[in-house]
Amino acid sequence: MKALALFSGGLDSVLAMKLIVDQGIEVVAVNINTGFGSTKDRLEHMQSMCDQIGAKLEILDLREKFLDEVLFDPKYGYGKNFNPCIDCHGFMFRYTGKLLEKYDAAFMISGEVVGQRPMSQNKEAMNNVARLSEQDDLILRPLSAKVLPITKPEREGWVDREKLMDITGRSRTPQLELAKQIGLENFEAPAGGCLLTEINFSNRLRDFVNKDKMEINDIDTLKFGRHLRLPDGAKLIVGRNQEDNNMLKATQSNKYDKARILDASGPLCLLQKDASDSDKQLATKIIITYGRTDLDKEYEVTYGSYSLKDTRLEDKSSIQKYLI
Repeated sequence: MKALALFSGGLDSVLAMKLIVDQGIEVVAVNINTGFGSTKDRLEHMQSMCDQIGAKLEILDLREKFLDEVLFDPKYGYGKNFNPCIDCHGFMFRYTGKLLEKYDAAFMISGEVVGQRPMSQNKEAMNNVARLSEQDDLILRPLSAKVLPITKPEREGWVDREKLMDITGRSRTPQLELAKQIGLENFEAPAGGCLLTEINFSNRLRDFVNKDKMEINDIDTLKFGRHLRLPDGAKLIVGRNQEDNNMLKATQSNKYDKARILDASGPLCLLQKDASDSDKQLATKIIITYGRTDLDKEYEVTYGSYSLKDTRLEDKSSIQKYLI
């Protein structure tokens, strides 16, 4: 017997898998990359979690399908920000369900807990997720199974329902106790885990889609740096630290010119390629202002195929009105 697990890397999904592994069932942890999971590379952490409980890790890249099918037209709407949680969960189960035959697996599991999140983890939402998944009777939620209707894996005796749990609500005490019992080490503290639930990221995303068509390579440009919308509409992204600089430098988006100060240290920046001359000159001043530069001294900023010279602004307060 084998099961596929929706695996976020968080504690709940790890514990759900452990409950199934302990019943002698092989588990493949499927981590679905929608592009919006995190600003950090979590591969090492996820592999560690799987190694500790005896599950195999697989990464499924569904960024393009998520943009095309879910993000901008969710059937069940958004949460507080740009998070289409119900549609997203249904989407993940639907595509994981397509892998059942490939992996010779019989059913799917997740770490969802009834009542833990008001929008996406109540019983009605879970029913909606199941309908969207097109595999509703093959979805088992081990942490809350005893307070949910019986599923095919339980009816058929593939899993022992008595060895599953009845966790409900937002308290994390039962999960932390279970983690201690099994000796799980270095697990993540509870967190949202999705950038679409964050107000600042959601604001950036709304601003972007109001001006441009979203493509896969645009996703990473939204995750890093300060984001500014200049008077004529050009987008400027300014690195805040070395991590930002490295990530912005690595972007594959062809919508921006990469910019740096030539004669002083400063951030790596991205300026929209079709920026007006006025926005280019203002961007030059802003980039110089965020560098280690002196007032009234002229500096040169290179944009790859061209460069511009200017002086810094007197202070950064005049930049605030352009920040997204």
